[in-house]
Amino acid sequence: LSGWLHRNFDTRTVYVANRFPQHGHYIPQRFADNRIISSKYTIWNFVPKNLFEQFRRIANFYFLIIFLVQLMIDTPTSPVTSGLPLFFVITVTAIKQGYEDWLRHKADNEVNGAPVFVVRSGSLVQTRSKNIRVGDIVRVAKDETFPVDLVLLSSDRADGTCHITTASLDGETNLKTHYSVAETAECQSVTRLESLQAVVECQQPDADLYRFVGRMTVTQHGEEIVRPLGPENLLLRGARLKNTKEIFGVAIYTGMESKMALNYKCKSQKRSAVEKSMNTFLIIYLGILLFEAILSTILKYAWQAEEEWDEPFYNRKTEQERNSSPILKFISDFLAFLVLYNFIIPISLYVTVEMQKFLGSFFIGWDLDLYHEESDQKAQVNTSDLNEELGQVEYVFTDKTGTLTENEMHFRECSINGTKYREVNGKLVPEGMTDDAPDGSTPQLVTHIYTTDGVSSSVIPPCCHSLQIGDELLFLKAVSLCHTVQISYDQPDLVGGGDPFSHANGFSSSHMEYYASSPDEKALVEAAKRIGVAFLGTSGDTMEIKTFGKSERYKLLHVLEFDANRRRMSVILQTPSGGYVLFTKGAESAILPFATGGEIEKTRLHVDEFALKGLRTLVIACRHFSPEEYIEVDRHLNAARTALQQREERLQEAFGYIERDLQLLGATGVEDKLQDKVQETIEALRLAGIKVWVLTGDKHETAVSVSLSCGHFHRTMNILELLQQRSDNECAEQLRILARRIKEDHVIQHGLVVDGASLSLALREHEKLFMEVCKNCSAVLCCRMAPLQKAKVVRLLKTSPEKPITLAIGDGANDVSMIQEAHVGIGIMGKEGRQAVRNSDYAIARFKFLAKLLLVHGHFYYIRIATLVQYFFYKVKLGYDHKAFMNLKWCLYTTLMGNGQMFGNWTFGTLVFTVMVITVTLKLALETHFWTWMNHFVTWGSIAFYFIFSLFYGGIIWPFLHTQDMYFVFVQLLSSGSAWFAIIIIVITCLFPDVVKKVFYRHLLPTSTQKSQALSCVESLCCYQHGQSGCSRLARLLEQITGQCQASTNHCHSSSRSNRWGGRQRQETIFMKPDESSAPLGFKNVGLQS
Repeated sequence: LSGWLHRNFDTRTVYVANRFPQHGHYIPQRFADNRIISSKYTIWNFVPKNLFEQFRRIANFYFLIIFLVQLMIDTPTSPVTSGLPLFFVITVTAIKQGYEDWLRHKADNEVNGAPVFVVRSGSLVQTRSKNIRVGDIVRVAKDETFPVDLVLLSSDRADGTCHITTASLDGETNLKTHYSVAETAECQSVTRLESLQAVVECQQPDADLYRFVGRMTVTQHGEEIVRPLGPENLLLRGARLKNTKEIFGVAIYTGMESKMALNYKCKSQKRSAVEKSMNTFLIIYLGILLFEAILSTILKYAWQAEEEWDEPFYNRKTEQERNSSPILKFISDFLAFLVLYNFIIPISLYVTVEMQKFLGSFFIGWDLDLYHEESDQKAQVNTSDLNEELGQVEYVFTDKTGTLTENEMHFRECSINGTKYREVNGKLVPEGMTDDAPDGSTPQLVTHIYTTDGVSSSVIPPCCHSLQIGDELLFLKAVSLCHTVQISYDQPDLVGGGDPFSHANGFSSSHMEYYASSPDEKALVEAAKRIGVAFLGTSGDTMEIKTFGKSERYKLLHVLEFDANRRRMSVILQTPSGGYVLFTKGAESAILPFATGGEIEKTRLHVDEFALKGLRTLVIACRHFSPEEYIEVDRHLNAARTALQQREERLQEAFGYIERDLQLLGATGVEDKLQDKVQETIEALRLAGIKVWVLTGDKHETAVSVSLSCGHFHRTMNILELLQQRSDNECAEQLRILARRIKEDHVIQHGLVVDGASLSLALREHEKLFMEVCKNCSAVLCCRMAPLQKAKVVRLLKTSPEKPITLAIGDGANDVSMIQEAHVGIGIMGKEGRQAVRNSDYAIARFKFLAKLLLVHGHFYYIRIATLVQYFFYKVKLGYDHKAFMNLKWCLYTTLMGNGQMFGNWTFGTLVFTVMVITVTLKLALETHFWTWMNHFVTWGSIAFYFIFSLFYGGIIWPFLHTQDMYFVFVQLLSSGSAWFAIIIIVITCLFPDVVKKVFYRHLLPTSTQKSQALSCVESLCCYQHGQSGCSRLARLLEQITGQCQASTNHCHSSSRSNRWGGRQRQETIFMKPDESSAPLGFKNVGLQS
């Protein structure tokens, strides 16, 4: 360690309590402050940074150039025609993005302003989180989160240990134990800490959550004591203190240098696929514009080649024009034509798109189906730029803990000596029996193994004595003793040499709380306590349980820790009678092959049944040792643990020697409670053609169990594994084997499980092979993932040749990097803080809301934006055609108006624009599928407003106008019968092909939506549950998720609910459209009718 620190100059030196050396040549290092920043702008850089990002858009940059050209040269149009719309677009976008970033600032200020306690000047001082400096000694109390990365100095425990949970960092809800250095563990008061002289030398900030290398030098009585520091000494920001009253730690990494912040991805501007395609079309139209301007300039000079047209009598040149440079004149003419033709690129499109996105985003917040009543939380939109992207998603990357699950484990069933039991009201009831069975028919366990809340008697009923020596009671004792559970008591702490188990006297469930390194262990110990065998705690090497009111103390001799190879853990105990027993638990594949006694086959069947129900299973067994056997076991363990070479291999041999010849006791089934309707949501996404990947920091076994229970993996699926790969060659060979297996099995669906270490190797040199395997799998599960690894997986899919649209969803700080990396990031408003919500594009309260967010809102947003963009380019083309039509005015000048006058220049132009306004408005009416009062008002009101405004504008002499060319023009036009005839004929001619096309397609090639409109009832999907056409499995599933579909419905009922804002919410009807090419990518088989 010392050599590493000396060789690596990129280290930091932290003086505890900022007690710097007194010699004059010391220069303190500069460290970051403790502010967390998730916002993108500041008050100083908002204007330049926002303008830079906005002018990166091709359209904005183009109109800026046009505006500058209009200012520099004499052009046919005023600079106001380009400058004013551009200013409006830039201003509206800046206000929208500034408001969204202000919300992020507000959330950051809540975190940075949180109160904390630090030791300064010999006392405990309250300050704000942002004021913590590197070297400060920070006090953290029970259930509080760590405000910085700390090296643990001391805790309220004599051994200086503490317990934490890191669910918001790596998704693991289990309890982890961290340690302090022995020399600082005794500093449990502010006075002792103030006198502490210590220096920490460690590596510079690193994003790896599981890596920390350093050393602490403590000066005591003039002597320097050096102790190594590792990950077990570091308390990470975002983790939560559990089962410990308080701790003191020294701040090592602060603010954006903390490991949690380093796992954030730099925030960048996300752009939707529609916007990128708009830019592509814009470049095409820009090319057309340049071609037109160049062609027009060339034709102008070709026309002026003859002297009579070079300087006609009505347009004499000035002396300056005659003497000007031909090149400059050519450029000037080219720019003039560029400005003249710039209508081909509609700036109004970008104004309308911005407004449509911003106003349309309110629909998500208003949707009552996305409102979570229990937590009073509605869906939240943090950015409206990606609305249509929701309807294009092809891959969903989801966290497990807190996103798919509720972070709650519940004991459900067990198998004891070949008999299945389930827990009912704190009692174990055999399968097929009920809790209230008649007297005499109830089995022994129901009668005597009952809840003992409030039991004060230590006398066991006589009828239970036979139970004590049976396998049933031994099974419950094994559950209560084979674990690493810690207990927190709400009663006052122990003082001096009091009885460490004094809490047990008259204990109740309200006085103790279990904390475990595994959530399964906690659920099992709590279940055993409810049934009557309660674990009371550990003191030194003594474990105490209370069996139906009677206390028993066991001496803990050895703990055989869990590891991924053995997939089991064991404890060796000395019983109160002096005997020796080993209790072991683990996966069925790790226990059953080593069992020689008990109901092995029955238990195996029960384990399979538990697994089919989605329960997490553990098998429990025991082995009794004679005194001679235990001496041999103890010798093997001590020799392996003290070996200097090949210690791990020797430990595995010793464990294998001990954990054999087991007596099988039974098995347990624990439910990892899923969020409501998770399985239906994943199935709906799968039917829509979306692939779901689960990325979690949890253990392999836990992750696979949850994937099976939530429907991500199916029982019939062939599960492939890429686990514990240690070299590039080994990883490549395993990937080739998996690829061959997939090719050989053409029918079976495949699921892939990969861990973080193997993923790192696969992404290093075998990306293409890894992606080939993944894309051929129906579902992928990545476990033991670091936060940045999650982002790397998302980036790998994003940058693949197919360029699929990705979505990431999570609830904790460990999910922020993948949320920021994906095209669309969604935060879950869960129990693990608000980091994911603050950094997401959208936030919802539950995973089940994802189905409607994508399949309904995403679909509608995409259809709206696609229709809007196509409609605007239709307007541009129509305007261009009318411009060309105006060139025929010389031929139409002979056309007489009603008063005998001929059409003039302004009259003819007004006629053309009147036709264009009516045509594009009626075209919009033709494309409307559902009419409301608002549609009628806007459609017919637009035409009426045009006529009223034109009459008003042309009927008054405006004093501020230089010319009055439009005076009385519109009135004269409308007074002409031939003008009305021309308007009607031209409008009908323009719209007739569209009407014919719609009639033809509706009758010969109708969509499913159009077919359904002929049915008498289209209000509810429930009408089609009995085999009628127009309904799909996906549609029914979606209505079940949102709670809109009744199980049995013979008639259609139209229902609408009053929303929270006093309005009415219309129910959407969803139908399958197998061949609708206009549906969004990834949803080509899904159509929705409003």
